[in-house]
Amino acid sequence: MARPSWDEYFMEMAHVAKKRSTCLTRQCGVVLVKDNRVIATGYNGTPKGTKHCNEGGCARCANRINGTVESGKDLSNCACCHAEENAIVQAALHGSGTKDTVLYTTFVPCTLCAKMIINAGIKKVIVNEEYPDDLGKKLLAEAGVELMKFRPSSS
Repeated sequence: MARPSWDEYFMEMAHVAKKRSTCLTRQCGVVLVKDNRVIATGYNGTPKGTKHCNEGGCARCANRINGTVESGKDLSNCACCHAEENAIVQAALHGSGTKDTVLYTTFVPCTLCAKMIINAGIKKVIVNEEYPDDLGKKLLAEAGVELMKFRPSSS
C-alpha cells in the first residue's frame, strides 16, 4: 500500500469530515492545516444547538429537495453554516490562528466562504470538486489566494 501524499492525506480527512454533515442536498467537508498540522475541521449544517436539516431545521434544504430552489441559489435563506465557515470559526474558538494556512475542501468555496477565507488570511485552497459560483473563485484570485484543484498521486 502506497503512503498518501500530504494533499491526499488531508483531502481524505475532508471527505471524512463531510460525513458529519446533516445537509439534505450537499455534504461538504473541510480541513484547515498549518505546517502539515490540522488546526480545525468543518462540515456544513445548522448552527450548534439548533434543529438539524435532516430534522426540518432548514426550509431552503427542504425546498432544494422538492426542486423549487436551484443549487447555489437563495443561499441567504439557508439556515446552515458552510464547512469553510465552521472550520474558521472552530479555529478561532480554540485559539488557532488562520493566517498562512491551507484549506482543503471537498467543493470550491461559495462567494460568502471565499470572503471569509480571504479575511482569515488563508493562503491556499485545495478543492476536490467544482461548485456553481464563479464570483467566489474570482475574489480568491483577486486577493492572491491560491486556488488549486486536488490531484491525487498516480498509483
